[in-house]
Amino acid sequence: MIEIFFLVILALTFMIFAVFVDLKYRIVPNWLNFSLIVFALVFRFFYSLFNSDFDFFLQGFIGLGIFFVLGNALYYSRMFAGGDAKLMIALGIVLPFSDTLFVNLQIFLMFFTLFLFSGAIYGLAWSGFLFSRNFKACKKEITKQFSKNKKLFYLTMLLGIVILFYGFNNRLFFYLGAIVFLLPSLYVFAKAVDEKCLVRKMKTKDLGEGEWLYRDLKIGNKMIKAKWEGVTKEEIKMLRKKFKEILIREGIPFSPVFLISFVLLVWFYFKGINLMSLI
Repeated sequence: MIEIFFLVILALTFMIFAVFVDLKYRIVPNWLNFSLIVFALVFRFFYSLFNSDFDFFLQGFIGLGIFFVLGNALYYSRMFAGGDAKLMIALGIVLPFSDTLFVNLQIFLMFFTLFLFSGAIYGLAWSGFLFSRNFKACKKEITKQFSKNKKLFYLTMLLGIVILFYGFNNRLFFYLGAIVFLLPSLYVFAKAVDEKCLVRKMKTKDLGEGEWLYRDLKIGNKMIKAKWEGVTKEEIKMLRKKFKEILIREGIPFSPVFLISFVLLVWFYFKGINLMSLI
């Protein structure tokens, strides 16, 4: 069990530092995520070598593979930024607490469930805080977004009501209907916060690789796209020659959700509570 404690402390140390950097600079550095990957893999390898049992290393390697797929899926579906995806991949090596694949798959599922719930609450709380600080501007933007998406808004809410009716016979349909019914309001709220609270001016001399442009920018015959991957080093050089300031889009720092979810998972695990049996 001491090897699990070591991995937990290792992950907590890296994640606390990641949260500090993310909150201050709005980025989780690659070197931090890659360091956790290397340290966790090396520890698993040498622990397995000294104990002449490579199940401990193998389970970590399987976790790396599963979370590599998961992290990339979340990144390319534009739910994660690059740093968050790499942190998710790194945790895949830490989370296999057992030598049994089936048990580890349950742990992965528990972590991801906690992550979804924590992320939803955290995202709403952070957005609510930003909304309250920019109430007037966000209120106007909500009206604007509602007018732009009025038909889709009403159709989605109607669909939610229809699904809710089925919920009288099946509780799953009730939850699904409630989510569908609330989705348009959540979308308009999130869009208003995004447009009025997460867009700011930045001097091009302070631009870093991976920053998100607010809109496409044309320099001569070349168009620099406001893409999910952010600006490259070459694009930054071009922008600095043409502009002194540009608009960039910021994301909500999401690393605290990893820390919260991991702490909850560890607590559930060592208390012997199977979260999945409670859902």
